[in-house]
Parts: sequence; structure tokens; C-alpha cells
Amino acid sequence: MKIFTTVADMQAFSAALKKEGKCIGLVPTMGALHEGHLTLMRAAKEKCDVVIASVFVNPTQFGPNEDFDAYPRRFEEDCRKLESVGVDAVFHPEPAEMYPEGYCTYVNVDGDITHKLCGAQRPIHFRGVATVVTKLMNITRADEAFFGQKDAQQVVVVRRFVDDLNIPVHINMVPIVREDSGLARSSRNAYLSPAEKEAALVLSRSLRKAKAAYDGGETNAEALKAIVTEEIQSEPMAVIDYVDLFSFPALLPVETVNEPCLLAIAVRIGKTRLIDNIILGDAAK
Repeated sequence: MKIFTTVADMQAFSAALKKEGKCIGLVPTMGALHEGHLTLMRAAKEKCDVVIASVFVNPTQFGPNEDFDAYPRRFEEDCRKLESVGVDAVFHPEPAEMYPEGYCTYVNVDGDITHKLCGAQRPIHFRGVATVVTKLMNITRADEAFFGQKDAQQVVVVRRFVDDLNIPVHINMVPIVREDSGLARSSRNAYLSPAEKEAALVLSRSLRKAKAAYDGGETNAEALKAIVTEEIQSEPMAVIDYVDLFSFPALLPVETVNEPCLLAIAVRIGKTRLIDNIILGDAAK
């Protein structure tokens, strides 16, 4: 497995692959890899000739009071995991390599899809995501890129700017990977104490209750959100950031679930902000 730390070296590697006619798969990550990330790598391996993973904690998607400095960084461990699933190359630049002195160009998806859910809570987040993902696609010359459903709004945003800017990359959404307990796998789970991790099970439990109600015939959006809210509020350690339900992938308000819809939540357990979601109805991946 090759490791590249400069844009020039990564571009040269990708250019050589393109000359050979290889299909390149990109899996952007911020490291602290877990089974959810590795599932993305395996999906990329199945579809592409060569898989490139990026490991880059992107400063432009963090707000001033967020956890950029504390975000877990375990590059050597990450590399062992990536090599175990057959990743061909890793791009691991320093922030100054991606954003050198004088840098002033950003990709801003200025639409309703970025003004709700995590976009409402983290107003600069998606500008940073869109900028770094655009750069990574250009640097790696990817044909396919892979993202997890846990960040479903991110998938919608990435698909939007890829379409709007005519970037020739196909965006794949891979289903959420959960621990046996039901907790969605996340790098931020490492912040949780044992008691907090137990409390965090309320996220998936609340979504399962709403899914059961939907499967039983409940289609009223407010009623489904109320089921989730009530369950989360039953956990003393949980503080709700949002419980929302929108059509998917358009992310439009709905009163009745008669089309694929995203039921998404963000909850703080102690100092840790966790997100989770389910898609009600059939939605294309």
C-alpha cells in the first residue's frame, strides 16, 4: 500500500493509473477508522480497479467551538486497517498542503439542503466538506466515490455539487454499519465513557421504534418524530439537537410518509454529538 503526503505525488500516481485505463475509487475519511469505514473500502474494492483512501482531518469543516483539535488521529493504526482490506493507496496530507498560504477558494452549496439538519447546527460545515471533497476528487482523479449513509445529508450535498459542477464522479452511498448493540459506528464513539456509550443506545432504539410504527401503518411525519423524541427524552444523559423527517433525497418537508423519507437525529451525550438516521420506504443507494 502506497502512502502519499503531497498533492503532486498523489496526482502523479493517479495520472499513471488513468493512462492504464484504471477505474479509481475514492473513500474520503478523517481517520480514526472503524468497521463502517472498512465497509466503504470493501464496496470500493468490489467496484473499482484501484482504491485510494484519504486520511485528512479537514479543518475547514469544523466550527470555532468544535472538536478539531481533539478529533482522534491514529494514522499508523488506520494504515494497518486499510492494508488489511486491500486499499491500494492512502493520501495523508498536512493541512498546509491542502490549504497553503494565500488559499482563498471554497465550494459553497448555497441551497435549502444545506440549511437544515447538521447544516443548521454547523453553518460552515458543508462549505468545508464540499471544498475538501472537490479537491480530493480532483487530486485523485476518482471515477467513483464512496460515502456512508450515516452522513446522509452529506451524501445529498456531495451529489448536488457533483451534478452542478459537472464533476465526472459517481457517488455511492453505503448503508450504516452498526455495533451489535445497534449503535451506529462513528469515530466520535471513542469519546464516550462506558456509561455514555450505554446511554447512546437511545439513538438507534428511538429510530427502531419509529420504524416499527411506520411498518405498522403510521405515516404521519409529526407522529413519527414524536415517537423518536419521546424515546430520546427518556434517557437523562441525552440532549436533542434535532429530530427531523424529510423526503429523500430531495430533503423537502413532508406531512405524510408516502415516498422515501429520511428520519434523522442529532443528540448530545455528555460533550459528544452523535448523529443517526433511517430511511423509511425504498430509496436508491
